[in-house]
Formats: sequence, structure tokens, C-alpha cells
Amino acid sequence: MCGTQDKNARDLLMHLHAWHEMFLKWYGDNMAGKETPFLPEGFSWKMTPELNREFWKGYQDVTLDGAKKLVRESHKKVMEIAKKHTNEELFTKGYYKWTGTTSLGAYLISATSSHYDWAVKLLKKM
Repeated sequence: MCGTQDKNARDLLMHLHAWHEMFLKWYGDNMAGKETPFLPEGFSWKMTPELNREFWKGYQDVTLDGAKKLVRESHKKVMEIAKKHTNEELFTKGYYKWTGTTSLGAYLISATSSHYDWAVKLLKKM
């Protein structure tokens, strides 16, 4: 997940926010019946460093205070989605066709707690 662009707290928070927003778009589209892949068009899982650099470039004008506000807001939206679903809906692989061979919960974990763990470890090194 880490790239050379993740050098300060603002960058880390905006990285988290970008992944929240990517999850929210994917979830919203698919729940509305518009089949959408998780990653934006033109990116594959092998290209996540490039995707993260694109996110970084897009948020250079955001202040640390702005980043804090944005990540709090997007985190809240993601948590509201998690609360709407039963454990079966969250953790049964393929419960939703659009999650492929994994579960909705796995995507939630990736966009939240796994990323949070990564960010905390980097913040401790700064």
C-alpha cells in the first residue's frame, strides 16, 4: 500500500479517504444494479501503486485539517454501510455476485481496518 508519496499525516489521511471513496462508489453502483469493478477503469490490482500515486496527486491542495474532516466523513459513510448488513451478507463469499469470489466484508476490511493498521504503523515511524 505504501508509496513514496506517503510522507506525512495529510497524505496518509487522504490515502485512507481515497480508498473509502473508491469503496463507496463501487458499493453504491453495484447495489443500484450498475455492475462496476472495485478499481477504477484502467487499473488492476498489480497497478495499485500507480493508483495510489494518482490519488496523492489529486489531493495536494488539501490541508491537514481538511484531510481530517474528509477522512472522518468518509469513514462514517463506510461504517454506516457496514452496520446495514448482516454477518451473512458481509462474510459469505459471493453473497453478492458483484463481490466475485470474496465477500463484501473483505472489501470493507481492506478499505478500513487493514488500511488503518498500515497508516498507524507509518505514522509511528514519522
